[in-house]
Amino acid sequence: MTISTAGLDLIKEFEGCKLEAYQCSANVWTIGYGHTRHVEEGDTVTQKEADALLLDDVAMVETHCKRLITVPLKQHQHDAIVSWCYNLGCGNLRASTLLKKINASEIDKVSEQIVRWDKVKGKPLAGLTRRRLAEALLFDSGKAEKPEPEPKPKRKTNG
Repeated sequence: MTISTAGLDLIKEFEGCKLEAYQCSANVWTIGYGHTRHVEEGDTVTQKEADALLLDDVAMVETHCKRLITVPLKQHQHDAIVSWCYNLGCGNLRASTLLKKINASEIDKVSEQIVRWDKVKGKPLAGLTRRRLAEALLFDSGKAEKPEPEPKPKRKTNG
């Protein structure tokens, strides 16, 4: 099974695309839709090259997912797990309760595992929370929707 357009669109939405190399929050040189292999400061890509890198990276993730997941998944479930792995890495899947739930065919418990992975240094990150909720929704229902960010509280003014 290969990722669908809906799955690719979800990854694109949350990764964003930058055609010039930048250092991500982990100080890793990154380009395109989160591509990190062989990226150096000053590198640039075209949109077409960024799209090709995304497809290559997704294919690699899918290879690892196929090796780790021992039960059949529906297309939308596959898409959600590939998005999750694209962002977090297949090493995290390999060691996760998420994988244990999938392989035990406890499909009704997978989304609660997906959403647990929204933290950086132990603290929830709003963008990751939205991504995990979108992946859980896709896994459960096949709907690829991006949850809206929670509105920021209004500041009180001294009037």
